[in-house]
Amino acid sequence: MPETLLVAALGDVHGRFHRVETWLDALEESRGRRVGMVLAVGDVEAFRRADDHRRKAAKRTMPAEFAEYADGLRLVKRPLYFIGGNNEDFEALHDFLDGGELAPGVSYLGRAGLRELCGLRVAYLSGIHAPRFIDQPLKRPITQDLMKQAGYFRAAEVERVMAMRDVDLMLVHEWPRGIVQRAREENPTPPRPLPSYWIGNAVTRRLVDTVQPKWLLCGHSHKSFAVTLEGVGRPATRIACLDQATRPEESVFWLEYEGTTVQRVGWGTSGQVSWEAGQRWDMSALPPIPVESESNGDDAPVGVM
Repeated sequence: MPETLLVAALGDVHGRFHRVETWLDALEESRGRRVGMVLAVGDVEAFRRADDHRRKAAKRTMPAEFAEYADGLRLVKRPLYFIGGNNEDFEALHDFLDGGELAPGVSYLGRAGLRELCGLRVAYLSGIHAPRFIDQPLKRPITQDLMKQAGYFRAAEVERVMAMRDVDLMLVHEWPRGIVQRAREENPTPPRPLPSYWIGNAVTRRLVDTVQPKWLLCGHSHKSFAVTLEGVGRPATRIACLDQATRPEESVFWLEYEGTTVQRVGWGTSGQVSWEAGQRWDMSALPPIPVESESNGDDAPVGVM
């Protein structure tokens, strides 16, 4: 039989490293196997110094959890690979434009490219689209304005990924434009309310349509979403958009591979299968809408633009 692999994906962590480790423990218990690797779709906020977290993080009032991993006081239990969002420790990441390890077992993939991870071809593009800056050079983020600009991808980075082919999995932070309209066309009465039609950007959509990865994982908009892009002569790209890490039900997404083929996927930590190979991937594969959301002080909404 082909080798099997359990991959877990995380929505925008925003510095909540302790809770996602607990969620991954629960996922492993429910699936009865180890998670081979963890992929995060940006806005991880891996501030290596507690003081940087307190001054710069989107959620400054919560504990500076990543500093414990950077200092070696805590270790992640599974290898974690992440892309950049628009809220990150951009001063530190600028020295790792092509990726690097920030703490034992925690690696930044870099701004754009392709890696082979656990036998899978994983393409990635960090950041969001800002038309004013896409053709401007990336500068070292030594001021507040330059830090913000570091969260925008550049044309050369997009073109680098555009050349990739035979991609098993692609990670982007911002959604591709038009996927909400696609879901509405497929189901005029969707099983849950759809996000606003304006979510996403055309550059990422062109990238996805060109590379045609088998699966695409997104973050940024703090909503879960599922849709398939396909057409005549175009193989299916199944898209999963993840919520921020306030609740595991829609911010944890897992895929079980046999070789390089996804056989089943699910949401959250229960281990329940939401989709199996051969089934349709669409909004019906999302977890049930919660009756009420639990929150605490660090879960106030974060600006996503």
